[in-house]
Amino acid sequence: MGRRNGLMSMLAAVAAVVLLAGCGGGGSSSGGGSDKGLTARGPITYVQGKDNTKTIQPMIDKWNAAHPDEKVTFKQQSEAADQQHDDLVQHFQAKDPSYDVASVDVVWTAEFAAKGWLQPLKDSMALDTSKLLPATVKTATYNNTLYAAPVTSDGGMLYYRKDLVPNPPKTWDEMISMCSVAKKNNMGCYAGQFLKYEGLTCNAAEAINTAGGKIVGDDGKTPTVDSPEAAKGLARLADAYKNGDIPREGITFKEEESRQAFEGGKLLFLRNWPYVYSLATTDGSSKVKGKFAVAPLPGNSGPGASALGGHNAAISAFSAHKATAFDFLKFLETEESQRWLVTQGSNASALLSLYDDPALVKKYPYLPVLKTSILNAVPRPLSPYYPAVTKAVQDNAYAAIKGDKSPEQAVKDMPAAIQAASTTGG
Repeated sequence: MGRRNGLMSMLAAVAAVVLLAGCGGGGSSSGGGSDKGLTARGPITYVQGKDNTKTIQPMIDKWNAAHPDEKVTFKQQSEAADQQHDDLVQHFQAKDPSYDVASVDVVWTAEFAAKGWLQPLKDSMALDTSKLLPATVKTATYNNTLYAAPVTSDGGMLYYRKDLVPNPPKTWDEMISMCSVAKKNNMGCYAGQFLKYEGLTCNAAEAINTAGGKIVGDDGKTPTVDSPEAAKGLARLADAYKNGDIPREGITFKEEESRQAFEGGKLLFLRNWPYVYSLATTDGSSKVKGKFAVAPLPGNSGPGASALGGHNAAISAFSAHKATAFDFLKFLETEESQRWLVTQGSNASALLSLYDDPALVKKYPYLPVLKTSILNAVPRPLSPYYPAVTKAVQDNAYAAIKGDKSPEQAVKDMPAAIQAASTTGG
């Protein structure tokens, strides 16, 4: 699975954690949290996947120093996203009050909210989101209600060899026309993440959304993917693989395999997350140091629609100290906390202003590109039945790219699995 993405200088060990954090979900029923504990204060526990960047405990130490009677205990989960998800499900199902605030992947929010496990952030717990990236707020919203605080974000970018292609392509067709440069240099033209896993859902969703298609409706349940636009998006990937513009081995690529191919000088263009920038610049084995740059993903006439990554912080409906938990959410979204996560933890901020901060842009010149990516990003389906949705996308997109079925047939076959999940509860 591919998840938890980041910015800035990132060691290979950190990258591994980034890539282990992917997307999950699933579920049924509706819920809206509980009024119990809304005004109560006291110690709370914050639950998140393993913090290999070692940025969370220092933030919590700062909070604890200022709130001696409302201290936060940090509970680290495993590195694996599916295990993080299942751990949260287990504790939420048990109505465990000890999981006060939890870090949830952007595609888990709908599932957990639909099951009544998250406290709605409205009325006395309304959160000011005016300074946040709009796309991140959308990932934290279910049925027009905010259920979590966006903390980190992410978006796909196009890495390209600026020594071979001085000006990056702005459209998909323009990029494909540049594949002749790759052939002249005995290298692959384009790759993303096309193995059958969550990364393929991201890449397929980007292709579908960029072409004007949509996987499910706003309710997160009704399939809308059977359209000429969605088929056109998948056809772009299938045609590129068929004619060799996506190299044969590209069908086996996850994030790391595609990064290594680009760093090894084997690709002209690469779709990947921001973490690649630092590694391709600092890795001793990188053959592209000083030879590459980044641009927004190519679209129809401008930037394409990136898949949106990131994590939100949500208050458990079963927390006994929700007033403290709510203040902790606000603490995570302060400029000081967000800047710390960017500069120390290699995270993409949910705070819009940091992408235009002169000092940060000078040090991390790809930030404006990442901002464009996120502003044009489309969240993966915000569905309470996400596991079925992503499986339907992966299975059919993989078959279409390999040529086992036509793109038109692939988008016709996706709705059945999605619809079955929504009618049976996932």
